[in-house]
Amino acid sequence: MQLSHGGETSPAAAPVARWSVEQVLALAPDAASRTAGGRLGTAGPWSGTGGDGAGAVWGLCEGSGSTPYRTVVDLTGPAYHCSCPSRKFPCKHALGLLLLRAADEAAFRRTDPADWAAAWIEGRRRRADGSPGSGAAREPASTDAARKRAERRAERVTGGVQELEQRLSDLLRGGLAATEGAGYGLWEEAAARMVDAQAPGLAARVRELGAIAGSGPGRPVRLLEECGLLHLLDTAWLGRERLPEPLAATVRTRVGLPASAEGPPVRDHWSVLAQYDTPDGRIVARRIWLYGRESHRTALLLSFGAPGRPPAQALPVGTAIDAELTPYPGGGQLRAELGERFGAVAPAGPPPGIAAAEAPAVYGHALREDPWLDAWPVVLRDVIPVPSKDGWQMADARSASAVPIAPAALSRPGLWKLVALSGGGPVTVFGEIGHRGFDPYAAWDPGEPGDEPGEGEAVPATARSVVPLV
Repeated sequence: MQLSHGGETSPAAAPVARWSVEQVLALAPDAASRTAGGRLGTAGPWSGTGGDGAGAVWGLCEGSGSTPYRTVVDLTGPAYHCSCPSRKFPCKHALGLLLLRAADEAAFRRTDPADWAAAWIEGRRRRADGSPGSGAAREPASTDAARKRAERRAERVTGGVQELEQRLSDLLRGGLAATEGAGYGLWEEAAARMVDAQAPGLAARVRELGAIAGSGPGRPVRLLEECGLLHLLDTAWLGRERLPEPLAATVRTRVGLPASAEGPPVRDHWSVLAQYDTPDGRIVARRIWLYGRESHRTALLLSFGAPGRPPAQALPVGTAIDAELTPYPGGGQLRAELGERFGAVAPAGPPPGIAAAEAPAVYGHALREDPWLDAWPVVLRDVIPVPSKDGWQMADARSASAVPIAPAALSRPGLWKLVALSGGGPVTVFGEIGHRGFDPYAAWDPGEPGDEPGEGEAVPATARSVVPLV
């Protein structure tokens, strides 16, 4: 098993920061790996552990066979290599090795790597020292052929949009009540037509209409709202030539046309705020949220895993990386691509936050750039999770303002982690604010009294530890 993601990094000159148990477990591809890795996070099954002081750690783990598994981790990636047959990244042995380091760093005395670990470490660092373009140059695709393919696809999408507009007209003409007995098949058939038209973004939104159809009280209002947004997207596609380019790029993305990261790379020290996986059909989508300390930009790294395999890209929550990010086009787009990295990961504290009362206005401002946004990332400072009539809310510790917690978060264990961390006191929380409320993804230990920063000030990197909530 081997994994290397993102850009190759140069060896770190200084010792790599020690990771916490929470940060290690956040890298696990699934719950089973977390459990299995936890059982290997003690000194019992390990021998020959060590580290080179530049980010690499290794060890031999006893298994069911006579030969121990050889496990090595490069913390500057992170990247993993293990002789076990597992197809998970990282495997339980890599997780166990990192958990052992988190609990007992003294077990990893600084020494030269074993021969079996040195070969892999040197290979990674040799690639990091080489030129980015060392691979064989690829023949550039014909610009004319690519343009013709794009035109043919646009024609198919236009045909699908026109058909969808006719379906929406028929739906409203017959009344929304007529959909109650139609079942999910009505929407699935329309979604399949959008897939045929090569507009997967439209297909996904149509399927959401099918989910609303059986969602209980308030269904007609929600259905009408989503139909209105779908009609707005159809209209924007048909008139995309008259739109400003950032908005036109957003429309193309929402319809489902592929886009590439472009524009000048932004180098910054990016704090890893949250990482979580969500099912996307048969594949798994992984979202990693970053915040630039100097640029004050929030960015989203989005990666996908094939059926049965988790996404390869993973970054430990609560750390920071010195790296370049290349943004994707579109108004209000947060997605970016991770580029070259410089040095190893380092500990990071929470970014500066805003008051709860300001969060809805931040989301409203983002809607001007992208009317189809479900939510927008924010960091709330000095908020307390408290029960409300319909669930929970994040109450401002300094005023009477509060924002409701989104229904999706009410059934997750992370809500109770947040309540326990707060203990009735104010905390800093990162999440997304949208029309359904605030969805918390990570929170920071409030620390000792008197540690709180002033408004707009960042917290020292070593002052607080982060608690993932998803």
